[in-house]
Amino acid sequence: MAFRPLGDRVLVRRVEEEEKTRGGIIIPDTAKEKPQEGEVIAVGPGARDETGKVQPLDVKPGDRILFGKWSGTEVKLQGEDLLIMKESDILGVLEAEKAAKAA
Repeated sequence: MAFRPLGDRVLVRRVEEEEKTRGGIIIPDTAKEKPQEGEVIAVGPGARDETGKVQPLDVKPGDRILFGKWSGTEVKLQGEDLLIMKESDILGVLEAEKAAKAA
């Protein structure tokens, strides 16, 4: 089954954080907070402006994003926990550093 978000909505898979702190302390599942980082799985066509023209979204499938702690609606699709959120709930896109700026 394929899922296609509508409007300016985005389907996101949470990216799990490490189970250890920098100091090597293991964090139990009950003490962990839900990660606020995710990977975009699917995007809708975009929102309509005042004239009715569709404005495409700034994010695309495969982007790693940061979002607010209480953003989105949790859904379960094909046994996987995912989030559906509006593009406005996304705080930013994590971009890989350009390794080969100047060779």
